[in-house]
Amino acid sequence: MDPELLEIRRHLGAYPPFDALSDELLDEVAEHIEISYYRAGSQILAANQSIDSLCYVRSGAVEVYRRTGDLFDRLGEGSIFGHYGLLRGRRVHYPAVAIEDTLIYAIPVTIFDHLCEADDDFADFVELGRPRLEAAVETQRRSNDLMTTRVRKLVTRAPLIAESGETAREAALRLADEPSAALLVVEASGDDPRYTYADAEGALWQVRGILTDADFRARVVATGLSADTPVGEIVSDRLVAVQSDETVQEAMLTMLRHNVHHLAVVHRRRPIGLIRLEDVVRYETQSSLYLIDSIFSQATPAGLAKLLPDVRTSAVRMIRDGADSRTVSTALSSIGRSFVRRLLELAEAELGPPPVPYAFMAMGSMARSEQTLVTDQDNALVLDDAFDPQRHDDYFQTLAERVSDGLNACGYGYCKGGIMATNSRWRQPLSVWKRYFHHWIEQPNPERLLHSNIFFDLDNAHGEERFIEVLQELVATEAGQSKAFLAAMARNALNRTPPIGFFRDFVMEKDGRQNNSINVKRRGTAPLTDLIRVHALACGSRAQNSFERLNDIAETQLLGPGVADRLSYALEILSMTRLRHQAIDIEQEREPDNNIEPENVPAKERADIKEAFRALSQAQKFLRFRYPMPAGGVRAGRPG
Repeated sequence: MDPELLEIRRHLGAYPPFDALSDELLDEVAEHIEISYYRAGSQILAANQSIDSLCYVRSGAVEVYRRTGDLFDRLGEGSIFGHYGLLRGRRVHYPAVAIEDTLIYAIPVTIFDHLCEADDDFADFVELGRPRLEAAVETQRRSNDLMTTRVRKLVTRAPLIAESGETAREAALRLADEPSAALLVVEASGDDPRYTYADAEGALWQVRGILTDADFRARVVATGLSADTPVGEIVSDRLVAVQSDETVQEAMLTMLRHNVHHLAVVHRRRPIGLIRLEDVVRYETQSSLYLIDSIFSQATPAGLAKLLPDVRTSAVRMIRDGADSRTVSTALSSIGRSFVRRLLELAEAELGPPPVPYAFMAMGSMARSEQTLVTDQDNALVLDDAFDPQRHDDYFQTLAERVSDGLNACGYGYCKGGIMATNSRWRQPLSVWKRYFHHWIEQPNPERLLHSNIFFDLDNAHGEERFIEVLQELVATEAGQSKAFLAAMARNALNRTPPIGFFRDFVMEKDGRQNNSINVKRRGTAPLTDLIRVHALACGSRAQNSFERLNDIAETQLLGPGVADRLSYALEILSMTRLRHQAIDIEQEREPDNNIEPENVPAKERADIKEAFRALSQAQKFLRFRYPMPAGGVRAGRPG
């Protein structure tokens, strides 16, 4: 093959759907390419004309229109068009115009037809019309077995079941011979339809929860509870379960999110088994789950700090083995929460029990389960309303300092903006927090909008979960009802824009330290997260994770068809770009950061990143339109 054909072959092989073709098919395509040049503004395909070639953009930029004249898409290097016409009567359904000087590779229809017959993935790509972002994310996911293995494969036997009236002694005797060391507690009927099922005789039962041998030790033996106590009075009502057709990855995420070692597996509400952490670990080749156990075995903050290299090694291994961003970030966030919990346990052991109940609140990426290998700490203390500063604050200030200093030593740097429980402003009773949130929503100003962006991603890291649930409910029910607040949040979300110039050129950072680079967090994941948060508030979503918020948004009429999916793909691409870059930094013994140099990124990945930034840019343009400022704007108010 001559050098020109080799270059054509190399370029085609870097972009979907050609990147997955066999060598023989790729050679065949390259040998039959016809090259055409179009000046900016010239027509490439006209509506209803006959079409006999698939068009591939070698360089330049193309706009594709619907027959109504509305813009359908903008395409850049490595994109294809014309396939809809080839599949539907050999006539152009979407006319195309060059918006820059553009070089097109034309692939004859005979070769196109042969590719559709010979390669199922190629046929699926052109027949389903999958955009580049979706194709890129699917390529990432193919290598991750956790995404395809169903959790039912981990179930090896029916679960041991105890009725709620059975005594602790009776259940413990049965549990002694149970390999999983856990049983399900059920009661007649019940009021939770998610876990109510009919047995073989048609009687209705509700699964209340899981009891493990550790629960018997902690809740019966250690507390001196009578062995005749019914298990219904011992079991926690917070059942954690997964559906049998969910993936092993989802089971792992659920375990990490809830910090549990056992999961109930249900099929159409009927319990079919129990799985343990050890079962999931067989399919999870990383050490993140074991690492959490190691965290809770440390007796000092210094011991916890020594685990930082293990955290980084675990994350790098997951990234290299093909885990997606949600898997990696959930694991890192769960590890972060475990550090917080263990530091609090160690502090309480030294300081004594807290004088009033409290919740240690995580914000930002930890609350969203979106942490990476570069993160700082955003946290606060929500105290019981019985809190008396004169009598109690010395204890909680010391507690906060122990945790904050410990987290810093473990690799979670101090927040430069002082959003930490060591700041007395963020160490307040629940009633004060409710007042904060009300003021931020009712009278948004720049400072309050900044606080809303931080504090409205919130989760309980340790302590009284009910305190955090009150604040989450307040945000979900009140924020979306204020048009002025949503408009202000939308405009605030437009302060950071993606680094693209006229359609396809990156705009580099030039701050003296990271010249000719792009901060993927500042210019990509952060503004995308901000945008998703606004839509989530508008639709009353209770979710904290950005992917889960997009699922909630997709069920409403806030966005057009497919837009939420496109944003999800964009978030996955940008998040994985960030994580992969950080993994490279660690492997090369550099301190990880969020900056990438596009010139050092492979061509296909660079095109995927551009497409993700373009999805963000289009979504930002819609944001201002979707949330106009109401007449009269917002009321001014004192900083809160």
